[in-house]
Amino acid sequence: MKYLSSIFLILALGLQLVSCEKEKKASDEISKPTLSYQASEKGSSLVWTAYKTSDKVPVKGSFKEVAIVDNKAGETPSESLQDLSFEIPVSSIFTNDTIRDGKLKKFFFAVMENSMTLKGKISVESEDSGTLDISMNGLTKQLPFNFQVEQDTIHVNAEMDLNDWGAQAALESLNEACKVLHTGPDGVSKTWNDVSLHAKILTVKTE
Repeated sequence: MKYLSSIFLILALGLQLVSCEKEKKASDEISKPTLSYQASEKGSSLVWTAYKTSDKVPVKGSFKEVAIVDNKAGETPSESLQDLSFEIPVSSIFTNDTIRDGKLKKFFFAVMENSMTLKGKISVESEDSGTLDISMNGLTKQLPFNFQVEQDTIHVNAEMDLNDWGAQAALESLNEACKVLHTGPDGVSKTWNDVSLHAKILTVKTE
């Protein structure tokens, strides 16, 4: 009888230890916070590179304001890009040259339809690519892009053809206003329709 009692006692202690361990694990799972990522305006930026003259000389600039109007949290930084919507006021354009900034506003953006605020929405299609729905000149067109994630920061790169947004008249207007400055050694004044875009999107951790 003593032998059986000892066995029952050992089994009871074992079951109690297992039960306590399960309760501890359940408690840890409940108390452990779930982290997610969300795009932030602070620390995010958009830099563009346009080109002039037949030699395709780069002209760089940026927008000092990029407003995120709709964003959702994701389990990873890249997931936070999905369906992210943004607006960019053209008034925030910056090229480190106030005269150039004024010409871009007056002779390029103002020539197009409803283009003093640029709008966009991001769709992620794979682990390193997606499309941007960009609204400009009364048109909404898709622009393919690639991206890389470095810790909490996402780097987005795209090549834009302004002709896809019907910007030929705006380009001609800008080229006329900047005719001398856009004339190269060959005597030809040219403003290219190609624009390279680089966006840096900072994500923050949320619970």
